[in-house]
Amino acid sequence: MATENQNLSQQEIDQLFGVADKAAVSESSEPAFGVAVQPYDFRRPSRISKGRYRSLEAMYGLVAKSLESWLGGRVRAQIEVELLSVEQFSFTEYLLSLDSPCSAFIYDIEGTGGQQLVINFGQDLAYVLLDRLLGGSIEPRIEERALTPLERCVVRVVADRAAKDLTEAWGDHVRIPTSWSRFETLPEMIQVAAPEDPVLVANLQVRFGSRRSLILLCIPFSVLERFFTESSDRRVHGPKGTPDERLVERALVQEAVMTTDMTVAVRLPATPVDMRRLATLQPGDVIQTPLPIDSLAEVLIQDRRRFRARVGRKGTHVSAQILDEIVAARVGD
Repeated sequence: MATENQNLSQQEIDQLFGVADKAAVSESSEPAFGVAVQPYDFRRPSRISKGRYRSLEAMYGLVAKSLESWLGGRVRAQIEVELLSVEQFSFTEYLLSLDSPCSAFIYDIEGTGGQQLVINFGQDLAYVLLDRLLGGSIEPRIEERALTPLERCVVRVVADRAAKDLTEAWGDHVRIPTSWSRFETLPEMIQVAAPEDPVLVANLQVRFGSRRSLILLCIPFSVLERFFTESSDRRVHGPKGTPDERLVERALVQEAVMTTDMTVAVRLPATPVDMRRLATLQPGDVIQTPLPIDSLAEVLIQDRRRFRARVGRKGTHVSAQILDEIVAARVGD
């Protein structure tokens, strides 16, 4: 190295700049202040803010629980429906996520100029629902083929219920009344949006026995434009009117609740009957069951098991005597 009074040689200058360049490269390889870089797609920017995402999770969570309760009473077995995610995709990305053949039920969204909703069942789930709704076991044989026209009609019962729950969940924000359109088995034949158009896709995971499958609910963003553009701030207003007026309003609400009709049914324990016997039943026939005469029945209120009861007769009427309450139970538990 040159002393204080000596000039640096060209070799020494090159060596100094080489060390500086290496230090600059080493420093540039570290992110400044630990800031993580997140990718951003300028062609398809995300339109779901954190506030909107929480609202979507709440809405679709209600859809999952409603569908779980309804399915429990139809398949007569333990079944769980859980919301995995609500995400924005392009319509092409959604189609690529579907199996081939698929089980896609398509509904027209009325008053939107031809917009449509797609409800797709995983192959495992479609055959499990088909088997259980026709009285089979929880472990059916899964076929590597599309549903037949008759099988589609059976599974469509569940799709109609999912469409109804979805319409009710969106009711406070956007009206999406639906009507049946068609069924598709090939993803490329599902043409409900342009390839690059954004769609909102909810993934519901259904667990039944040892199997897991998905229900995918797809709605074009253009249908939900009002939800994503309106202000998310909602003012909370205090109670209106004088204390006397609020008491009158409370009494009216209480009267309306107390006079609401509720569906009440009494159900005996399930008993197997073979199809040959069912096919020969005629009006007036009596079905013999192995149930003892003192078997207890279940009292269902709005399709929920609420009480255990003893069936009997009071005068000329068939009656049920309430014995105890069934706490926090659902049909099919």
